[in-house]
Amino acid sequence: MRRVVSLFLPHLAIERLRRLDRSALRPPERAALLLPVDADPGTCSVPRGGGWRPGARWARIDAPTRETVEHQIEALPGHARPPMRELGRRSEAASHPFKAGAISDVSGAGRAGSIVDQAPLALIGKVGRREEVVAACASAAALGIHAGMAATHARALVSDLDFRASEPEADAQLLDRLALLAVRRWTPIAAVTPSDGLYLDLTGCDHLHGGEERFCRRLRAFCQRAGFTARVAVADTVGAAHALARFGPADLTCAPVGRSGDAIAALPIAALRLSDTALGAARKFGFERIADLLPVARGPLARRLGLAAITRLDQALGSVAEPITPREDAVVPSVERRLLEPIATAEAIAQVMEDLLGDLAEVLQARGLGVRSLRLSGLRVDGSQQVVAIGTSRPTREVSHLLRLLKLRIEQIDPGMGLEQFRLVAPHTEPLDAVDLGAVLAGETLVRDPARLVDVVAGRIGARSVFRIAPVESHVPERAIVCADPVVAPGDWPAWVRPARLLARPEPLFQVIALLPDQPPRRFEWRGKLYRIVAGDGPERIHGEWWRRDAEVWAVRDYYRVEDETGGRYWVFRRGDGFEADTGDLSWWMHGLFG
Repeated sequence: MRRVVSLFLPHLAIERLRRLDRSALRPPERAALLLPVDADPGTCSVPRGGGWRPGARWARIDAPTRETVEHQIEALPGHARPPMRELGRRSEAASHPFKAGAISDVSGAGRAGSIVDQAPLALIGKVGRREEVVAACASAAALGIHAGMAATHARALVSDLDFRASEPEADAQLLDRLALLAVRRWTPIAAVTPSDGLYLDLTGCDHLHGGEERFCRRLRAFCQRAGFTARVAVADTVGAAHALARFGPADLTCAPVGRSGDAIAALPIAALRLSDTALGAARKFGFERIADLLPVARGPLARRLGLAAITRLDQALGSVAEPITPREDAVVPSVERRLLEPIATAEAIAQVMEDLLGDLAEVLQARGLGVRSLRLSGLRVDGSQQVVAIGTSRPTREVSHLLRLLKLRIEQIDPGMGLEQFRLVAPHTEPLDAVDLGAVLAGETLVRDPARLVDVVAGRIGARSVFRIAPVESHVPERAIVCADPVVAPGDWPAWVRPARLLARPEPLFQVIALLPDQPPRRFEWRGKLYRIVAGDGPERIHGEWWRRDAEVWAVRDYYRVEDETGGRYWVFRRGDGFEADTGDLSWWMHGLFG
C-alpha cells in the first residue's frame, strides 16, 4: 500500500525572514549594543554595583505617576505596548522582571529574539496591477492585516507595520533545498508542493525510520529546530495527505491504511485543491464538506462543479492515480529514455535495459564510479510506475553483468497497457578505477572474481541468503563464527576439529547412557530416534567466557566426537565436569554433525 507524507509549512515566507533577522544578530554585535559600565558614576543615587529596586526613593523623584504612565500606554497601538510584567503587575508564576532583563542582557539572545519574534511583519507582492499583502505574521494578523489586502489599505491601517517585499524565488529555493535533503536522507521520492510544503513517498521506507508516526514526529522536530512551523500528515494518496496537512484537526495526522476517505470526509471542500470557481459553485449548491460530495453521482456533480473538481476528488480517494515527480539529485547518476510507442513485451523491456545501461556506463566512466545498486522505474500509460532494483557486492559498471541482473527482475514488472518512459538511477556508487573485468591468470590456475556469481545467486534467492562463514576469536563454538560478506576472504581458521554443520542452537538428548566422568555416550535418543554409538573420541573441555556474564564463571562443556552403527558422526557435549555441581547439570546436547 502506498503511503504519502505531506509536509505543510504555513508561514514559510515569514519565518524565513525571521531566520535571516536572527542570523544578523551575531554575539559580537549584540555585545556592542550593551552600555559600558562606568567605574565612577559621579553624583548618582544608584548604589555602585547595582542592587537597586523600583520602589527606591531615587526612582520616585520627578517620576510620572502610575495614572500618567497608563494613559501613555493606552495611547500606543497594541503591538507597541510593553508587556504587563514591566509595569510591576507580574503574577506569582512570572519571574522577576529585572532579573530576567539582566539574564537577557548577558546572553544577548532572549530580549533581542523576543523583539524579532513579536514585531509585526507583512510581505507585499504584486498581484496583477496592484500590490497586495501575500503573507502576514500572527502579530500583524491581530492588527487586522490579512493576505489579499491591498498594500495601501494595510499601510493606512497600521502606519508603523514592517512591510517587506515578497521573495517567492528565495522561498522556492529553500523548498528545493529541503526536497533535496529529503531525497538524500529520508526517501528517494520527494517533491515540492508549490509554495508551501513537500510531498514524501514513504512507501517501503517507513521501517527505516521507526514507523510512520515516529518519522513524522522527527520531521516536525527537525522543522522546529530550523525555525519553521510545520504540519505533517500521512495518507494513502497525495490528495488525502495534502488535505489532512492543511485542514486536519491536529498538527500531526496519520490516517489508517485504507481509510483515507473516512479521514478526509469531515474536512471542508477547500481541502480538495479546487479552483475559486468550483468553490463558489459548491457554496451555491450547499456543499460544505467532502462528505457531502460522496453520495452525489459523478455526472450531475461534474456539471455543477466541473470535471477538474471530480478529478481532484477521485485523486484524494485513490480512484485516479496521482504520481509524484521526484526531485532529481544532480549528484546521483541517472539516464532516461522516452519511447515513441508503449512497449509491453519482455524482449522490448530487455532491449531498453541494455540501452540504458550503455548510457549509464558512459556517465559512470566519466566520473570514475562503479554502481553498488541500481533502480529502474518504468512509467505506464495510465500514470502509475513500476520500480525494480538490484544490488552488487562490488562496484562495477560492466554492462553485460548488470544486464543479466536486471533481466532477473523483468518478471516483476507489470506493463499493463504499456510502458512509455524508463529511468535508470544509481543511488549508491563507489569509486572504481580501471580494472580487468575478465579472468586473471595466476600461474597455471584460472582465477575468477566470485562477485559475479554472488550477484546472480543473490538476485534469485535474496541478498541475505548469500553469505560466507568467517572465524571469530572465541572458544565457545556458537560464538566462534559469524556471517560475513561472501566476496571477502575470511581469516585463518583455528587448528581444532569442528563439524561441517553446526546447529543454530544445541538440542537436548534423552535416554543417554554414559560412564562418568570422561567416557563418551554409548546410547542416546535425538529427535525421537535412538542412536547406538560404536566409537567415540574425547573429551574436549571448553570453559565458559567468564568475562561476558557471571553464569559462565564455572560453566564447563565436555565435547565428544561419536559415530553410530550406521556410520553417522556427531558432535555432542555434556554440561559439567562430572565432579562439581556448579559446573553443570550433566545434561547431554547435540551441537553439530560431521560430513
